Parts: sequence; C-alpha cells; structure tokens
Amino acid sequence: MSVNEKNEKIAVGMSGGVDSSVAAMLLKREGYNVTGVTLLLTDSGDDGADDAKKAAHEIGIEHRVYDLRETFAEKITDYFVNEYISGATPNPCVICNREIKFGEMRRIAHELGAEKIATGHYASVEYKNGRYLLKRTASSKDQTYFLSRLSQQQLAAAVFPLAGIEKDEIRKLALEAGLKTASKPDSQEVCFIPENDYAAFICRYKNIEAVPGSFIDKNSNIIGRHKGIINYTIGQRKGLGAFGRPMFVTAIDAANNTVMLGEESDQYSPGLIAEDMNWIAYENPPGEFRAEVRIRFRAKPAAATIQCAENRIKVMFDTPQKSVAPGQTVVMYDGDYVLGGGRILSAVKQP
Repeated sequence: MSVNEKNEKIAVGMSGGVDSSVAAMLLKREGYNVTGVTLLLTDSGDDGADDAKKAAHEIGIEHRVYDLRETFAEKITDYFVNEYISGATPNPCVICNREIKFGEMRRIAHELGAEKIATGHYASVEYKNGRYLLKRTASSKDQTYFLSRLSQQQLAAAVFPLAGIEKDEIRKLALEAGLKTASKPDSQEVCFIPENDYAAFICRYKNIEAVPGSFIDKNSNIIGRHKGIINYTIGQRKGLGAFGRPMFVTAIDAANNTVMLGEESDQYSPGLIAEDMNWIAYENPPGEFRAEVRIRFRAKPAAATIQCAENRIKVMFDTPQKSVAPGQTVVMYDGDYVLGGGRILSAVKQP
C-alpha cells in the first residue's frame, strides 16, 4: 500500500477485535482520514463497541456507532433460523458480509463522505480486465470464502489492509502500538449465538419447540427417534444414539420431519446443485469450465467440472466429496482467484 497523500476519507469496520484495530491503524499510518465504525448487531451485550472505541482513541481516529440490530435481525437472524427450520445448514457470515458489513456499511460510508470501506478480513482485491477480482492472500487465515458473494460494486469499495499478513504479525503490530486489543482472543462462534446452542436459540427466537420425529435409513426404514431436525446437520455423528456401528446424518427432510442416517460410505456425493450464484470473475460464466471447489469453509478445495444454466450450476467432482450440505455456500477458485459462489441446493445422489 502506498502512502496516501490526498487524505482520502475511509470508513473502517471496527468490531473491537485485534484485526479491525490493526486495519484502522495501518490505514491511519498510510495517511488516510480514517473513521472507525462499529455496528451494533445483537442484544448479547458483547458487541465490541467499548473495545472498538478504546482502540479508536488509542489510534487517534474518530469513532462512530450505528444501531443496526433491527436490520440484522431481518436480514441475518431470520435467514439463519428459517434455513435451519427448513432442514438446511446456513452460513450466516457469508450473508452478513454481503448484506451488512459491505451492504449497510457501504451506505454508512457514503453518508460519512467516504467512497471506500475497510475491514480486518484476510483477502485482497485486484482490478483486472474491467472486473474487480477477489484474491486469496498468502496468509493462512485467508477469508475469501466468506467474501465470495460480494458484488462488483462492493468489491470496488473494499480495502483489506491485512492482505498477506499473518495473525502472529498482526498481534505483534498491535502490541507494539500499545493497543489493548492485542491479546483479545478471536471469536469462534456465530456472533448472535454466544452459547453456541443453535437449537435452543431457534426455539427462543421463534417461540417454538423442537418436534421429535423419525430417524430413517436410506431405504426409508424407521430406525429410531430424533429430537427435532433443528438439532442436526449433514455429516453429524455425535448425539444420534447407539446403532451398533458409527452412523452419520446424510439427509434432512423438513416436510416429513425425518433425519436420514447412513454409514461412512453413505456420506459421499459425486456432485451438487447450487443456486443464487454470484459471479466475481465473470459477467456471464462459460457454459462449462474447470475449477477448484470448496463446499464449506474448512473443506479442502476439490477439482471439479462446473456446468452453468441460468442462475444455477451443477458441480461434478473428480472425487466424491463428504457431507455436501444444502444451505452452505459453495465457492469456486481458479488458482488464487475466486470465480464465484452460491447456495448449495442439493447434493447429487450416488449412482
């Protein structure tokens, strides 16, 4: 990043963590006119606003707080809960980045007179051949998966000061600068479910009770009773009961209130169907192309052939993949570049 000589105004999303604090600090050092922005998103009482305010003071920048709890509930919490109730496995962080952190945040930045917004994500943006491209960084903390559904307009406004820097170095920079966030631990759970008990949260949020139903095998034979579909996700092994052999969740049918169980070999799918595609590298994707595909954040990229039709794709893997979960985000890569991402609709059944 070159020194900014124009004192360009930039809004930095500050969560109260070390990454966003260092992002703001680095931009201030580069000569930007930085305003730290903290978004209040939940009623948990641990929104990071106080830590962000202190960090902004330590850095020497303006800090503002915006209450987006109602918007967050409508766009993220409702989505998350409804997906679970439908038997899907959502990834709220992907949608939050699109709708809140680079959606509502972009609107706020414009109100502040800033054209650019920055966050503490580990990623980079490159402008090439008329497209804003999302690119993996050398850091082991790469977060391009979570940014795969950002639009061209959002990527054009995005600045990622931490690109290529490892987490240990981030903490070192914060410590050297005297930032109190230097030793703050990373958040591990969904931000609006601090106790990490999804089922209990959903029941409270919707004022419902989980409805027990049947465990079935792949031949639709009833083999046991489940505690309600919101307690299960594809690939789950724990909490299923004893069946004399290891069993895993292989499908969830909300309409019939059944959870299908299978053995290890039943978890693998040759492909998937995805919808609601967001293309980053293409205005219009080729009818068929090859890519490395990730079916969830911690999954290793898998080689596959992608066939495109309108706003859906069919992905066929070179090697069957484990626990393809409807509702999750699928992301396609060409080397370090993100081609696009979308919502997994269904797994392709084994022949």
